[in-house]
Amino acid sequence: MEIKDSGSVVLTGYHSYTPSRSPIVEHSFVPEMPSTQCSLIRKSHSRRMNRMLSSESHRTPSFNRSISETSMDNSSMEDFWCELQHIKETSEDTPDDSLVEMKPVDEGEMEAEWLQEVGLSTLISGTQEHDGQALLSTLTRMQAAAVQKRYNTYTQTMRKKNKHSVRDVREIFGINDSSQQFEPLPISPLATNGVQLPIIKKPIWKPVTSNSCVLEKSSPSVAEELSFEASFSETIVLDDKEKEMQKNQRIKKEDCILPKFIVWKSRFGLTEVGDLSLEDMKKIRYLSLIELTAFYDALGIELKRNRTVRFKGKENGLFGVPLTTLLENDQKKVPGTKVPLVFQKLLQRLEETGLEVEGILRVPGSASRVKSLREELEAKLPDNTFDWNKVRSNDAACLLKMFIRDLPAPLFTMEYLPAFITLVEKISKIKLQLQALHLLIMLLPDANRDITKALLNFLKKVVSNEEKNKMSLWNVSMILAPNLFVFKGKSANKEEMKAAASTAHIVRLLIRYQDILWTVPSFLISQVRKMNEAASSNNKKQLIFDKSVRKLLRRKTMERERPERREHCDVPEGVIRVYAPLHSKVSMAIQLNSRTKAKDILARFQCENSHGTSENAKIHNQSLYEIGGNIGEHCLDPDTYMLDVYHVNPQAEWILKPKAS
Repeated sequence: MEIKDSGSVVLTGYHSYTPSRSPIVEHSFVPEMPSTQCSLIRKSHSRRMNRMLSSESHRTPSFNRSISETSMDNSSMEDFWCELQHIKETSEDTPDDSLVEMKPVDEGEMEAEWLQEVGLSTLISGTQEHDGQALLSTLTRMQAAAVQKRYNTYTQTMRKKNKHSVRDVREIFGINDSSQQFEPLPISPLATNGVQLPIIKKPIWKPVTSNSCVLEKSSPSVAEELSFEASFSETIVLDDKEKEMQKNQRIKKEDCILPKFIVWKSRFGLTEVGDLSLEDMKKIRYLSLIELTAFYDALGIELKRNRTVRFKGKENGLFGVPLTTLLENDQKKVPGTKVPLVFQKLLQRLEETGLEVEGILRVPGSASRVKSLREELEAKLPDNTFDWNKVRSNDAACLLKMFIRDLPAPLFTMEYLPAFITLVEKISKIKLQLQALHLLIMLLPDANRDITKALLNFLKKVVSNEEKNKMSLWNVSMILAPNLFVFKGKSANKEEMKAAASTAHIVRLLIRYQDILWTVPSFLISQVRKMNEAASSNNKKQLIFDKSVRKLLRRKTMERERPERREHCDVPEGVIRVYAPLHSKVSMAIQLNSRTKAKDILARFQCENSHGTSENAKIHNQSLYEIGGNIGEHCLDPDTYMLDVYHVNPQAEWILKPKAS
């Protein structure tokens, strides 16, 4: 990581490290085996793999080991093939009965599912739900065009089937010509309340000051700025050269080709996924899918999706159990748990003993020992009687990978696996790939995203110890790719081989730019605010027609207008009252100015309430929350300028409380 004087965090790429030795094969590995015998086995397996690759090249195969658009030399993918071979050998006796077979689906049904997933089921049912109307009112031009395109396809399919009458698209968007096109022209950023702002050539931004990445290596010297203020789909501009590059995409394995990105903070700070309420994150998912679809449309790429699939899974145990079931069981023991306890323990063991082990993740443990440890974990971990001290680093790595690939549903969800692959196959610029990946991460369910974050944080530590463990960013990516992107069904082998280079590159982007991916784009938060305001306004209009509610409101209004109540309700402009239930001084009125930040308010409370060690420890771990108004709950960045947030959401309450870990 490179910290500039201005405080900006520069994320950079790496040099690829290729050890001068034969590739290590993930077969059953016994540490006591003589080194010469190990070498012979590795060389023998390497020759066998090369013969397999060579023999396939002499005939016309039904599929290639790497896709044509994102091709790569087979020699640079050796770790991938060895890992894939090891997976096949260790799981060949395991029946794959967890997948629910998918039935053929037509285009209209796919679009109907899409409309439901983005929260617009009202367009299918024909009802006048206010949430759907509120969502539509927040869309940008490209987002509206994406919804319009899917709705048109759905209505045309339904009319052909004569199932039922459907609404005309002109009624939904209020346009005179349903064929109106929305061009992907750049627009000005959205304010945090969703109101369109005039274009500002030099926005007043502050650089990120958080400690991001510790994997710094030499990379391209020119850094590129990333902004989350404007919709990604509205700012896409591709020239003819870039369009031609997308047709002839080829992945380079050198990690140094990954560019630097500088992420700047606006006056509203940055927001991570855990900083918003669950209800607001649900809306972020709706908007992210619409934005991702508009993004692909702007690039002229089809957003491929699998149909929503339900997976069978065990109800008890640790391996092969759905994440939601695991978390429900673990939360009974440890309330608030976001990552399964067995996964946490495996990561902890690897961090304690495996970060400096040469070939960690690549060199497998003993197959019989790993099988025995798995059975013992299943039996003893629930009672906390399992002895972690006897677990070797390579065995822990095997169990970690086994846990991931044995999940009934893929970690990145079956529905959007094609979208992950497409972002590499069809997009040449790393920045555009990163933006698409960012939106896909926003789409993940909470449990999937939390475990992904924990895994990537560990992998970052592995790469940062490359000099000792000989695991470069590209090596780690190749090893993890076949475990993360698990293809099931009859065509699994074909899909795995076809997407090999693509999946490895995706994992590399995930590890390299992970700190960016957990930040919620501010333009999506702006749309959530506007959506909440629209929904609130619609609800108020609906209540007016209820006579009993009108009477209640009239009585409440009269009570508020009594002199003794009015004097307590009047708050001067620019003054907020901050509540701190855990402090000795539970509330404080604070006059805001253009320089007041969230951290200034925190410091003021700490100064007023510091009376002892235990008290200090309690108040130093708190954050300032914005609650209510046009947001559900929002943990504010310490560098947030409070007057800006106050103007955007004057009806909010301000509370100091501990931030959820």
